[in-house]
Amino acid sequence: MEKNILRVILIILLGITFYTIFQFSSEDADKSSATSGNVIRTIINILPNTKDLNEQEKIQIISRTQTITRKLAHFSIYTFVGILTMSLASTYQLKSWKQILISISVGFIYASLDEYHQSFVPGRSGELRDVLIDTTGVIIGTLLIFIGISIYEQKIKKI
Repeated sequence: MEKNILRVILIILLGITFYTIFQFSSEDADKSSATSGNVIRTIINILPNTKDLNEQEKIQIISRTQTITRKLAHFSIYTFVGILTMSLASTYQLKSWKQILISISVGFIYASLDEYHQSFVPGRSGELRDVLIDTTGVIIGTLLIFIGISIYEQKIKKI
């Protein structure tokens, strides 16, 4: 029963994450730029050595860092997808390579569908580069869980 509860929780978290990705991807170009710009502005306002910057300097920083911020957001949320899918896959009695393959496949398929979806949003485009960034995030998240489980299992065997 405990595994079933864990599975339900992981599926709910994965659903929420996919919904969040879908919502961000549904934003038109102007709204998406504003969202990432607001994230950068918040970071600028928090950092101690940037509080005295004038508005023009803040706008320049936002402009220079917006692309990398967007790509890091892609990578980060898909790393979380990898963590969730591998955690879910590990609750089933499958060989490790199958768990890894399933996790990466789910992430890659969702990333591909997400980029396809973006191609229909005004001012946005679906980019292979973003699918690769997303999939790399999924791979990292998957491997983090795989390594964590492997370390845990090694410690259990020693007990």
